[in-house]
Amino acid sequence: MNNFNGKTAVITGAASGIGFALAKHAAAQGMSLVLADIDEAELQAAAEQLSLPADRVLALRTDVRHAAEIKALADAAYGKFNRVHLLFNNAGVALARTTWEHTVADWEWILQVNLWSVVHGISEFLPRMQAQGGPAHIVNTASVAGLVSNPGMAAYNVSKHGVVTLSETLSLELQMTQSPIGVSLLCPAWVPTGIGNSERNRPSDVAQTKPIEGLTAQLNKRIGKAIASGQLTADDMAVETFNAISEKRFYVIPHSYMFPVIETRMKEILNQQNPTLPK
Repeated sequence: MNNFNGKTAVITGAASGIGFALAKHAAAQGMSLVLADIDEAELQAAAEQLSLPADRVLALRTDVRHAAEIKALADAAYGKFNRVHLLFNNAGVALARTTWEHTVADWEWILQVNLWSVVHGISEFLPRMQAQGGPAHIVNTASVAGLVSNPGMAAYNVSKHGVVTLSETLSLELQMTQSPIGVSLLCPAWVPTGIGNSERNRPSDVAQTKPIEGLTAQLNKRIGKAIASGQLTADDMAVETFNAISEKRFYVIPHSYMFPVIETRMKEILNQQNPTLPK
């Protein structure tokens, strides 16, 4: 897909960060947008900032943890625009906590948002995209955390590793069936967005039950500084992602400084060496 004008994009986690950057870039390309986020007020504000006519935008509060809400999103998207050409399974949250301090609620929240939302998105949108015919593209937002294993982020790492292998599997299956639908996998490193403050949108049914202290508190500070120090912006992620779509490129890893870290992990696997702390 090299021409995005007049086509439709669906974006989850669209109210801020990379999701909103994708929305801005898509709007500038002449696309119609379906925007989804759990924060309704921020979502409506984001939609207004795009300054699109009403017939080119639909903003729908969506808790991506739930299959029924993703189905409602797909129903609304196809009800308004009839076709979806780009699907960005982008919604994500983060949590810094040692593995043994993760609660069941922590695991449920992270996996439901980061992994299950992608599963739901593919399940609801892909069959309809196949039925509509013609080129289309799915972009799943994972993370460099899906390619390496940083300490202090067990649930996040597991969720993003899941998105990586899910996306790779889907890409191979679409190739096998000679489908016109492409897949890209976005794996950013540190980007200064609000993901470090994900607790602001944490639902009450998976509320935090343990205090953040000790090593976990240290990890939170370290990761917060890393996020704030990111050299590439959310807008950079959007530009690189759209470039990848045009190039039919699967892996989208904008932070090239992470290549040696990824390579080290791959070598440790092939050499059957014990994991080492990232430098």
